[in-house]
Amino acid sequence: MTAATRREIYRHLRSLAEHFTPPAPLSSHVEISDGQIVMMMSPAGRHDLAALRIERQLQPQLPPGIVATTSGDIEDADLGQLRRPDVLVLPEAAMDTDDAISPKALLAAVEIVSPSNPENDYESKLRHYPRLGIPHYLIVDPRDGTCVHYWAITSKSGTSEYSARVPYTFGDKITINEWVIDTGELPRYNEASH
Repeated sequence: MTAATRREIYRHLRSLAEHFTPPAPLSSHVEISDGQIVMMMSPAGRHDLAALRIERQLQPQLPPGIVATTSGDIEDADLGQLRRPDVLVLPEAAMDTDDAISPKALLAAVEIVSPSNPENDYESKLRHYPRLGIPHYLIVDPRDGTCVHYWAITSKSGTSEYSARVPYTFGDKITINEWVIDTGELPRYNEASH
């Protein structure tokens, strides 16, 4: 598929997504990836609590002008991607837009695995985030209390991927750049929820 075709498909899907209101219990935030609109269940309380606690831990460690936030879409029409990371670390100035944020502005993205669609974080986003130029990607999985930090983007054969990966378990402290996330503060999902 050519870049022009991918952009055209993406723009059509983006237009549809802007005029579509998903029924409950689906989230009002949709993503676009691989030529499809991706609808998600509204996040569970512990999902949002984990994101909030990570945001709160990161914020005081960040230098002036850099923020951690739990809101904001990222978009790359050329790659046909509209994503909404659970926690974004980026320059505050990059949020000064009426459109989605450029993923190239991100210093890190954190995804809290959803019980309803874990493949989105472990497969699709793991494949796309290095192509979007996001230097650090952390997957937090409250289902089993594990995390995986990916970084060091390498390009080969016209594609990009993370070449470094370190797994963690809840209770570990994860270092990303100069920032530390204490996973001992993150909630686990109940066994019955997944």
